Amino acid sequence: MSVTPQAADPDSLRGALRTVFAAREYRWSEPSSTWSWLLTQWHRVMDWLEGLRLVFPVRYYIVLGVLTLALAASLAHLGWVLWRSLRPGEPVRPPTPSAAPLRDAVWYAAEARRLSAAGRFAEALGVRFLAAVLDLDERRIVQFHPSKTPAEYTLEARLDADGRSGLTELVASLYRHVFGGTPCDAEEWHRFDALAAGLGLHAATR
Repeated sequence: MSVTPQAADPDSLRGALRTVFAAREYRWSEPSSTWSWLLTQWHRVMDWLEGLRLVFPVRYYIVLGVLTLALAASLAHLGWVLWRSLRPGEPVRPPTPSAAPLRDAVWYAAEARRLSAAGRFAEALGVRFLAAVLDLDERRIVQFHPSKTPAEYTLEARLDADGRSGLTELVASLYRHVFGGTPCDAEEWHRFDALAAGLGLHAATR
């Protein structure tokens, strides 16, 4: 009795081949062009060094020594950078506040006149107003505080009608020239200085 072999189904054969060649072992990939270029350059350098060793042995060892020193310097620098990066930083201590010099109304008035003598009239107005406020604070007409605006002092000042009007005029000039940017000349400065100097004479009577 003879058995006649049956022909394999082409579709099943193609399916089996696809299954086999889909395995990881049969996955082929071309190296990237960058890697190929780097590999080619590396081989060229190696061939050049080998040729240099055969033709000029002294130069070969000089080049080899220079490359060794460069590599050692690069590794030392890398180690230093890593050490600096990983080293714990020194604790930052807040600076010890030094005793600030006492500056009263007299000091600021003198500073304002120094600024005006230098032609810096707008700056002089701001300093002169601060001197006037400190003087009123010493007389307990207002209560000075760095966070207060100039207009706030006009609301709380214990002055008579003329004094309150003068203080309001000072604040208006201050806003116009210092904050508004309107130029200030010597005449305006002298008028402002005289008005500020006379405020203390207008304390309201209880």
